[in-house]
Amino acid sequence: MRATKKAGRRTPDELLETANDDNASPLDGLGKRRRIFKQALQRQEEKEELAPYQAELIKLQEHLERTGKKIIILFDGRDASGKGGTIRRITRYMNEKHYRVVALGKPSERQQTELHMKRYIEQFPRAGEIVLFDRSWYNRAMVEPVMGFCTQAQYRRFMANITTWERGFVDDGTTTLLKLYFSVSKEEQARRFERRRNDPLRRWKLSEVDLQAQELWDQFTEKKYHLLRKTHTPDSPWYIVRSDSKHLARLNTMRLILSKTPYRGRSRSLDFTPDPKIIIPGDKELQLMRAQYRKHGRFVS
Repeated sequence: MRATKKAGRRTPDELLETANDDNASPLDGLGKRRRIFKQALQRQEEKEELAPYQAELIKLQEHLERTGKKIIILFDGRDASGKGGTIRRITRYMNEKHYRVVALGKPSERQQTELHMKRYIEQFPRAGEIVLFDRSWYNRAMVEPVMGFCTQAQYRRFMANITTWERGFVDDGTTTLLKLYFSVSKEEQARRFERRRNDPLRRWKLSEVDLQAQELWDQFTEKKYHLLRKTHTPDSPWYIVRSDSKHLARLNTMRLILSKTPYRGRSRSLDFTPDPKIIIPGDKELQLMRAQYRKHGRFVS
């Protein structure tokens, strides 16, 4: 006698159809496992795409060691824009003896009485070293004035002098300064903040500034405009990194870094040209922001 299907039970074909259904209930066990598998597969593919560029970064490091040259990379921009994750992918396989990640906290009372740049200059690279600043002296141009952590006089003095100081950093011909501004959309930033709030493993990332970033979005955007207008120069340009896609931001940041310093043994098969939709020169970003202002009466991103 042919067995009849019990009520509430599904055949294997029906289960597979559910697993392939993007609208399947998150409570469906097979569908959930399939989504987890697809996410893991995507992460593996992204990891494999980054790997050859990470190998090139090791070659770049070896070149710096041989020649005694130095690189300073600034990672600035919006909160939750992927700066830290990008730094971790860049440095994952590097020789730890020849790079440093610098993330300075709130200045001490003594440091507050000193030149703003002093505590950053103390972290500058020695010969053959790369230093990556996870937020830099440009806090004085964005976070500090918006949050009231500096006076208007301090802000104006910084903006008037910083490009002259930076020219002095690179005038010796041995130091490369690369300034990156990570730009995430307001909607994606809100989504990432929500994930941090709900994830006990990420909750520590929420700071006082993060909690106000959405409310102060327009003020930060205005400061970004003045930052680019005053401090993007031919000698010391900014590059905007569109980071709604963390993977594309990481990949193209690596391409940008590798394209800025010639080194021996560069792969001939890799594409080192950053995607122009992801990496935008500061002068072009200024044009886009001015167009936004003409259209909307305010800066948008």
